[in-house]
Amino acid sequence: MDRRNFMSLAAAGAVAPLLPDPLFSRAAEAAAPLIIDSHVHVWKRDPAFPFSPARKPPTEDNSAEMMLDLMRDNGVARTVLIQMIHYMWDNSYLADVLKRYPQQFLGVCRVNPEDPAAPDTLSKLTEEQGFRGVRISPYTAPEYDWIKGPLMPPLWKRCAELKVPMTVLTEAPRLPQLFPLIEANPDLTVVIDHMADVEPTNEKGVADLLALARYPKVFMKISHPWKVSKQPYPYADAMDQIKKLYDAFGPKRLMWGTDWPISKPQIDYPKIIALYRDHLDFMPDEDRRQILGKTVQEVWNFGL
Repeated sequence: MDRRNFMSLAAAGAVAPLLPDPLFSRAAEAAAPLIIDSHVHVWKRDPAFPFSPARKPPTEDNSAEMMLDLMRDNGVARTVLIQMIHYMWDNSYLADVLKRYPQQFLGVCRVNPEDPAAPDTLSKLTEEQGFRGVRISPYTAPEYDWIKGPLMPPLWKRCAELKVPMTVLTEAPRLPQLFPLIEANPDLTVVIDHMADVEPTNEKGVADLLALARYPKVFMKISHPWKVSKQPYPYADAMDQIKKLYDAFGPKRLMWGTDWPISKPQIDYPKIIALYRDHLDFMPDEDRRQILGKTVQEVWNFGL
């Protein structure tokens, strides 16, 4: 039967619709790794959710709906959304997304680390709007010296009390400044974003990254290999660094992430997924499954 005759008969009800075999679908799902993206940003040019006047507004959208399409097309089950800096400390758009799509997304907010009220703001965002963690960004420049200041211990302590992860976007010179904060909060889950963008040739930076493995509640996002690498895809030098982190942390404290769409100019979304799915060939399949989904699920419980 050719396609035209089949479609005619189907329209007339003479042919039963082709539905997926439920047993086959369950088997295929079981065979595929659970993929949860640990790091994505969403935003939308919408007057209801204005961007901060302190930031240059984006020229195009990366809305939650656009992200859902990408996830569906690429087999990504869930995603952790990180508050976008375009909004600064106004988490309203992300809160709205979490309310509309609670099954697909969990969210990490931002609070102003130089505001003494930041711990209380975090409590409100967590308890009233459902955020599941906070992100701070102490870069190397002197204006980020607040990471060493008196406002950090209360914020980290509040994270520990709320039992939500502290997510840190930082750079190599700041890594040792995290050690006392981690040691003061031994039960707090801490997630280091993007391997702190430490290049494989930075021996001191790599040593400080590896030193974090001695803290059992510290997790590492092995994201941004395309940024730290000096080599073309699949970034062999960055993979060597990831192998060192794997040996130090083990798979249960490593997670992948796309950093979409910030990563878009360098690598497209399907290729990022393929990088982690197909090129972590120094580890067994079960450990790869751990990094692709299970670690993220343990840190941000989607209830799967």
